[in-house]
Amino acid sequence: MNWTERRRIALRYTFAFGQGHLSAFLSSLSMLGLVLAIALLIVVLSVMNGFDREMRERILSLVPHITLYSHDPMADWQTRAGLAAQHPAVVSVSPFTQFDALFMRGVDIETARGIGILADDPASDSLLASLDGPQRELFGSRPDGLLLGAGIAQKLGVEQGETLTLIVPGGGLTGDTGGTRFEALYLAGILETGTELDQSVALLHLSAASRLAGLGAAVSGLRVSTNDIFGADRIAWELVNGLPVGHYAINWMMTHGNLYAAIQLSRDLVSILLFSIIAVAAFNVVSSLVLVVFDKQDNIAILRTLGASGTDIAAIFVLQGAMIGVAGVIAGSALGALLSQLVPTLVARLEQLLDMRFLNTDVYPVSFLPVDLVLQDVLIVGGVALLMCLLAAIYPAMRAARLAPARVLSQDPG
Repeated sequence: MNWTERRRIALRYTFAFGQGHLSAFLSSLSMLGLVLAIALLIVVLSVMNGFDREMRERILSLVPHITLYSHDPMADWQTRAGLAAQHPAVVSVSPFTQFDALFMRGVDIETARGIGILADDPASDSLLASLDGPQRELFGSRPDGLLLGAGIAQKLGVEQGETLTLIVPGGGLTGDTGGTRFEALYLAGILETGTELDQSVALLHLSAASRLAGLGAAVSGLRVSTNDIFGADRIAWELVNGLPVGHYAINWMMTHGNLYAAIQLSRDLVSILLFSIIAVAAFNVVSSLVLVVFDKQDNIAILRTLGASGTDIAAIFVLQGAMIGVAGVIAGSALGALLSQLVPTLVARLEQLLDMRFLNTDVYPVSFLPVDLVLQDVLIVGGVALLMCLLAAIYPAMRAARLAPARVLSQDPG
């Protein structure tokens, strides 16, 4: 029996082409379980990849990779920024001033972290990326300009063009215990980054922030971006060693490293769990093919009497397992890829229908469900599932090959 004949018989046992055989029904059940398991795993992996991508590309574009501080306010920050910029891994260095403040509108008060930046510095582009052109120009042209996170603005019920009162308690890096400072600021725009920063950050001009923080012309520190985010710990140590005594550094791994590690751990654990589901679906092929062998034992006996060897019979059922695997992998991968692209839209529609937010930056790092479909994941999932189907077909194939034709044909058909 050549491979063409083996393939033809395996195709008939697997699909039956509308003839309604039990073997085709059992094969369809096996394929359905495999399709659902593969599709589910691809969707979940795409969502976890999406969180990983947003962490690297969105959150870490807003959060400084390295923050350089001094035990005293940085009065000569230009010199220190120049020293830090000489490091080959440093992409940009920009000054900032930060302080805790209260924003008041009428009787409503909200806390926020005030951050002063240079509006015309290219290093600030990532922070201002969510603004449109007019908002950015308005903020740059007004010394009293303020950019408020969308979450804070929503809680205060303010819109662009309104004036807010900023309250800064006495104290700070200088140890000044003077009176509380008040400042009227013009809301030039609202930051909607879709990240946790929307709930906590207010941006204003560096000079105004330093004055309100009681630093005069000094700044709180330097924001450093690098071209090697996973080498931030090493780079930070090298930068501190290149600066005068009295400096220290904080990198993103200290502030957001646990979140990134949690995303990676969740991805690994979910992958193991769902690969187990695929294994269950794949090895369901064993029971299906065993039943097919029992259903087709008369046909097997006839093939053996016509000259088919045990190897031929085993090859037919291995091919049937492979066909179930190939069909399940193709259909499951296509369904998983389609659902991955539809999930964000479906979640957004469901949020509108239920009038609630599933992801809020009060709790989660982003306010939307990110998806990143990676071809490598699809290929790995499909390859593993197909391999499991082939392994699962070995036992039924061996059992079919060991059937004794004489015993089967001598059985009473009644």
